[in-house]
Amino acid sequence: MRLLQTADWHLGRTLEGRSREEEQERVMDEICTIADEEEVDAVLMAGDVFDTVNPPAVSEALFYDTAQRLSLGGKRPVLIIAGNHDSPERLEASKPLAGRQGITIVGKPILQPLTVPIAHTGEKLVLACVPYPSESRLNECLSLMNDEIAIKKAYNDRLSDLFLEHAQSFRKETVNILMTHLFAAGGKESDSERPIQVGGAYTVHPSAFPATAQFVALGHLHRPQTLSDSPVPARYAGSPLAYSFSEAGQPKSITVLDAKPNVPISKREIELTSGRPLIRWRAENGLAEVYQWIDEKRDSEAWIDLEIRLDEAMSMHDIQALRKVRPHIVNIRPIYKGNQALGNQTARSNLPIDQLFIRFYKNQMDGAEPGSELVQLFMQLIEEDEAEREVAVGRAAHETD
Repeated sequence: MRLLQTADWHLGRTLEGRSREEEQERVMDEICTIADEEEVDAVLMAGDVFDTVNPPAVSEALFYDTAQRLSLGGKRPVLIIAGNHDSPERLEASKPLAGRQGITIVGKPILQPLTVPIAHTGEKLVLACVPYPSESRLNECLSLMNDEIAIKKAYNDRLSDLFLEHAQSFRKETVNILMTHLFAAGGKESDSERPIQVGGAYTVHPSAFPATAQFVALGHLHRPQTLSDSPVPARYAGSPLAYSFSEAGQPKSITVLDAKPNVPISKREIELTSGRPLIRWRAENGLAEVYQWIDEKRDSEAWIDLEIRLDEAMSMHDIQALRKVRPHIVNIRPIYKGNQALGNQTARSNLPIDQLFIRFYKNQMDGAEPGSELVQLFMQLIEEDEAEREVAVGRAAHETD
């Protein structure tokens, strides 16, 4: 049987307030196209369908449309678990209708795996589904085992017990896969992932994965990666789009698995190309260099994180003009060349107040000089403050008399 592994769609997510809706629509379409072209027998979605527990309506509509397309009207099983960003209840709300389309949604950890017949091969997929196992959700599930000792164990050990409970249903004549959403030790993180481990407490060691699983389909980490120290093959599919500049230059992909009972699973990546790349620009020669790159149409389709070296502070006009000619510049971080120690040749107490402000500003802004209008505004605020103090002192003296 051929399976498609994907995860961490984060529908509804923005980039520093910039909408990614169009990109998300395109990449969902690309995933559906790949599933059809590869003649995939089932789709595994390992959590974080949405970016928030209360996603916008347009994101929910995109999810329903994508799931229906992937299911081919009920002919192809689509198996979805909740991630730490999802509301299990909200995700499961569509189960009655989704089930009629061959879409299975699991919001909270369960004790028994799903058994999924694959019509094309006549084989069965046994899928151990463990959605994001928070402390409360994990304990709620384990309490059904009536094992008080298990609930008192460390987090890693409790999950290991739950995985082993699922693994009791694995058979030699079935394809046996564990799908879960968590942070596994050894995985490489990105800034765009909301942490789910606190002081390492929610970190799971790959040794907790059941040895009888042929593959572990993971969600949560956005970088596509295979765990090197796992006793069984375990892979994060990664997010279909880059969601922070810490992912700049990372290729995004889905994973295709070819699986047979009692045989090692083969896997391959198919790169996704629909999203705008995230690129970091470092302009050592000021605005002129940036405008030269723009004229050359450098990275014309990318979201840009710009660091620019300057002699003096950028004005709001400069920033607005730059974003007008390249709207996809997300961040602008000036680095000023004149950042030098100012020394203590003149005692602070002997400096006029405006010079003290200029000195403070240059220290805070890496050597950039404040404009004359800013200095005048500061002096005006100082004068107003002194006037208010004189009035207050006068009132206090009058009340004393």
